[in-house]
Amino acid sequence: MADRRLAVPEIECYRFAVFCCSFKVDLSSPPDHALALFADEAMARRYGAWMWPNTFEVVDLRARKEVNS
Repeated sequence: MADRRLAVPEIECYRFAVFCCSFKVDLSSPPDHALALFADEAMARRYGAWMWPNTFEVVDLRARKEVNS
């Protein structure tokens, strides 16, 4: 990264993915890609509710990996 004031993101810190789920209102077909990643679940839910109040979903990425292990 060129700007030394910006920390390099550590992807393992971002546990919660926010999906807009536009397929729920027939605007696309699955699979939807995550549009935001958060370390905090409450912040992920607030962001999803603000951006897509009727369709968003928050997925815990660590829980998903534990199920597949």
